[in-house]
Amino acid sequence: MMLAERAPSHFRPSPTLRRYYAALLARFGPQGWWPARTRLEVILGAILTQNTAWSNAARAIARLRRAGLLNLRKLRGASQADLEICIRPAGFYRQKAAAIRSFLEWLDRTCGGSLHKAFLRPPELLRKELLGLRGLGPETADAILLYAGGKPFFVADAYTRRVLARHAMVSPRAGYAAVQEFVHRSLPPDPEMFNEFHALLVEVGKRCCRRRQALCGECPLKGFLPPEARVNVQDAAALTSPAAP
Repeated sequence: MMLAERAPSHFRPSPTLRRYYAALLARFGPQGWWPARTRLEVILGAILTQNTAWSNAARAIARLRRAGLLNLRKLRGASQADLEICIRPAGFYRQKAAAIRSFLEWLDRTCGGSLHKAFLRPPELLRKELLGLRGLGPETADAILLYAGGKPFFVADAYTRRVLARHAMVSPRAGYAAVQEFVHRSLPPDPEMFNEFHALLVEVGKRCCRRRQALCGECPLKGFLPPEARVNVQDAAALTSPAAP
């Protein structure tokens, strides 16, 4: 299915999510994601931030920069040991080094080593290929597509799933694919909006819609909380998957 065929012909954007977006933007302002200088840095950051805080991934990126490895040619030539030493602050450094190697090998094999050529590939095909690489799950692949490639794939991470579940938009048990499909069917395929909305949902998830404590009184989305959710949302554990941060 090509990107333009994702939503049916009778698709109409949902005003609800647009109101959520406007309320979050009014409270928190533009988030300026992704904090990177180049496409390669975005891709490395998306891999390195898996299962860790962004601050740890940023430390690893800084070490790669000091080592001169934020360059495709030099990164390809780096030894496994040197790569692992640089990215150690991000945790799981052996697995993440393997994921970086897997991406570079795919890029050389499929796109002649060119990121520009990679992002010229049909978006759905590119996503499928990224998901076939070692260490790249849906969230990482979509972060690469959205933030490095400007492709309209929403990153339906744990923060997004938590907020939408507590507002009774999706099931508390809904997985990544189901929540992403809900967002794709509710909003036009606008990479800039997806970029900002994802960042804003992460911010409200960290500040207010926390895993074990929903601070609804401080939340810019409190006026949108449906009546049927107001009692249950106080029991955060009941509405949050165990894996959510």
